[in-house]
Amino acid sequence: MSPAPNRPLTVLTVCGVGMGSSLILKMNAEKALQSLGVEAKVEHTDVSSARGMKADVAIAQGLHADDLGSVAPVVLAISNFMDVDGLRRQLDEALRAQGWLS
Repeated sequence: MSPAPNRPLTVLTVCGVGMGSSLILKMNAEKALQSLGVEAKVEHTDVSSARGMKADVAIAQGLHADDLGSVAPVVLAISNFMDVDGLRRQLDEALRAQGWLS
C-alpha cells in the first residue's frame, strides 16, 4: 500500500497509437473518477511514450497493460473502453487496495 498522494492523481490512458481508443478511455476515466469523487489529471498517450512517463494509475487495453508496470503502481487492463461503470468498479477496487480511496 502506498501513501495517498497530496495532489490530484496522475492517470494515463494508453493505446497503441495514442489517438482513438486512448482518447475515448480518457473521457470515460474522467467520468469514472468523478463519480468516485477522485481528483485526477488524466492524459492520453501511446504505449511507446507511456513507457517513459510516470503516473499513479495507467489504464490500457490488456494487450498493452503488461508493458506499463514501470509506469505506475496501479495498472488496469481494460477490455471494454465504453463500459464506464466497469471502469469505475476497477478503479474503486484498485484505489482502495492502494489506500487512496476510503
